[in-house]
Amino acid sequence: MMTIFTKQMPFLLLLLLSLTTFHRTRSSNDHKLVRCNEKDQETLLIFKKGINDSYGQISTWSTEKDCCAWEGVHCDNITGRVTELDLGNHGLTGEINLSILQLEFLSYLDLSWNDFDVINIPTTQNNITHASNLFYLDLSIYFFDTSTLHMDNLDWLYPLSSLKYLNLTGIDLHRETNWLQAVATLPSLLALQLSQCNVTNFIINPSVEYLNLSSLVTLDLSFNNITFKSPNWFFNLTKDLTYLDLSRTNIHGEILSSLLNLKKLRILDLSLNHLQGFVPDEISQLANIHHLDLFGNWLSGSNIPSIVANLSSLEHLNIGYNNFSGKISEITFSKLSNFEYIDLRSLNFVFQFDLNWVPPFQLQHLSLSNTNQGPNFPSWIYTQKSLQFLDLSSSGISLVDRNNFLSLIERIPYLSLSNNSITEDISNLTLKCDSLYLDHNNFTGGLPNISPMAIVVDLSYNSFSGSIPHSWKNLKYLYYINLWNNKLSGEALGHLSNWTRLDYLNLGENEFSGTIPIKLSQNLNYFILRSNQFEGTIPQQLFNLPYLFHLDLSHNKLSGPMPECAYNLTLMVTLPMNSHSYFVSFEWFTKGQDYYVDDDYSNRRTIDLSRNNLSGEVPSELYHLVQVQTLNLSHNNFIGTIPKVIGGMKNMESLDLSNNKFCGEIPQSMSLLSFLGYLNLSYNNFDGKIPIGTQLQSFNASSYIGNPKLCGAPLKNCTTKEGNHKTTKTSQENEDDDSIRESLFLGMGVGFAAGFWGICGSLFLIRKWRHAYYRFVDGVGDKLYVIFMVKLNSFRRN
Repeated sequence: MMTIFTKQMPFLLLLLLSLTTFHRTRSSNDHKLVRCNEKDQETLLIFKKGINDSYGQISTWSTEKDCCAWEGVHCDNITGRVTELDLGNHGLTGEINLSILQLEFLSYLDLSWNDFDVINIPTTQNNITHASNLFYLDLSIYFFDTSTLHMDNLDWLYPLSSLKYLNLTGIDLHRETNWLQAVATLPSLLALQLSQCNVTNFIINPSVEYLNLSSLVTLDLSFNNITFKSPNWFFNLTKDLTYLDLSRTNIHGEILSSLLNLKKLRILDLSLNHLQGFVPDEISQLANIHHLDLFGNWLSGSNIPSIVANLSSLEHLNIGYNNFSGKISEITFSKLSNFEYIDLRSLNFVFQFDLNWVPPFQLQHLSLSNTNQGPNFPSWIYTQKSLQFLDLSSSGISLVDRNNFLSLIERIPYLSLSNNSITEDISNLTLKCDSLYLDHNNFTGGLPNISPMAIVVDLSYNSFSGSIPHSWKNLKYLYYINLWNNKLSGEALGHLSNWTRLDYLNLGENEFSGTIPIKLSQNLNYFILRSNQFEGTIPQQLFNLPYLFHLDLSHNKLSGPMPECAYNLTLMVTLPMNSHSYFVSFEWFTKGQDYYVDDDYSNRRTIDLSRNNLSGEVPSELYHLVQVQTLNLSHNNFIGTIPKVIGGMKNMESLDLSNNKFCGEIPQSMSLLSFLGYLNLSYNNFDGKIPIGTQLQSFNASSYIGNPKLCGAPLKNCTTKEGNHKTTKTSQENEDDDSIRESLFLGMGVGFAAGFWGICGSLFLIRKWRHAYYRFVDGVGDKLYVIFMVKLNSFRRN
């Protein structure tokens, strides 16, 4: 849309810009003849103080040099006053100080496409005493820039009565509730661009006397969240609009009837809103319109073909993703000799074109995806010699005119024929495509030669055979290649060292062979070699790719140990603030199943090394990749234990370590994997008891079978070998305790008997000892009797 806007700029604005450019060129050639005004120089230096100039773009701004010779500064060749400041796209950061508007003769100010952080609006700005000459002001930031400049109010606009062009695209204005009144006080305003400004309110009952937009020619409010319904009053304020962009602004209801009063309208963009109902027939009376975009609404009816047929000036038509019905034939387009762009995606039209029809136009862009075109390839498309973009994906095509078809596809830069049933051999072609989508067809033979400018190649789900052409080594701009599910063979990875920009590589489900090279693109996100004949070891360089987050080397003949390295897979450890994501298409294997993946799953963190001949212990560094969601090491020869640090992989959803030689106990920390939806530890040598925890007990016995020494829920309780072992041990301990007690009691008995008979036997056998014993007993008895009687008499006296 931005490109279209630039291309279709109203003539008056182009004239203004041309005059400005001429004036700037003339003044820049003559600036050495005059001296810069001191007051202007001081204002420029104040402006410079807040700027961070990392690229040295304004390093010339110093008092040692006349300010008329400074970068971006242009002066009047007679007066020496600064008239223009052009610093657009200079890589500047820091602060925009609007004190720069104090320059009395400034007519042109462009600070667009920089990376400023703050806009400083001086309190004195509203006290400008001179009449402003400024007619061009551009503070816009890059349309998809993630950083946002905030501006609380637009009061500073009031003195700028000469302003004709105002662009604040990308600046956050959500705190400015009176933006419409502010811009309406600019009587000379011709073009207003407030795209992506977070504008939310739209005044419902304005005062017509107060709001004067009669001069407005261009209005862009796209990518906001205004959520208004049919503000007919607004478009009664101006009759001269030629460009109107209200795309993605949450408009709902029927198409605004007041739009039909804009007889000079040339460009109308209402795409990506919630419009519904019929398209008014009166739109066909907008004789000047050459760009009509209603894409992505809920519009319906069968009258749109007849409306289009009457718009003789139409060049650009985008009405895809609506609920239109009816019939489209050559009659619809017979008067449209200026047509360049058609997008009818996902419409239920019945297409009935005469086989011999030759259109009166030459298209550059044609999209008929998800429409019913087949089974024959539309013959009228063969006549289009200027096509730069052709999308006929999912259109039911199976039959082509071979010669015409091959001639057509060979010359189109963007070609998408995905999801059809075309059977052709294109091995002798050299395709000019930079974006090529032929996936999900029946193409046979060898792979075609491709333009060295190619950036996207998707030939998956076909029957291509043979090896990758040698010429593909020259694809130095390639960032996406998908050859999944063909019959290709040979050593494919020798090309990788040349594909230095590669982001996505999918060679799965083929018969490729060879080894994985050491030199790989540092930009790789996806590396998929699944189900081939690759052999050798895994190079450690693969685990040091900072942007890699989907690695699938499963079902190959790889051998040897896992690399001992740092495992510097940054995107598997931390999630970036702005996660990279774009549409991808491949089979994603997890949780014991396979899924067809689109952009919803394009940033899943996956490592799948299953069904190879890998051996040795798994390096502990692998378990530190805490963002991994799917880990599959099954059907290899890995040994060793599972370390406790696996509990830190808290994003894990699918874990398969089955059919290896892992041993030892399952660590208790695995119960912390709260997102785990699939677990398979079967057929290893794990022992001990399965840790108790809701997570690990939620899986059935099949997740643990084949580990004879493993017990505990969901397997049998630990009463088998482990239980017998504990019972035997306890029995032995009890027997030992009984033996000790018996020995103790026996010793005590023997000692008592020996002492008793030693003393009593002596008294019985020796008379002297016996008499002495009796005298001793009598003496002790007499003493006890005397003590007792003394105590008793003392008690009685008391």
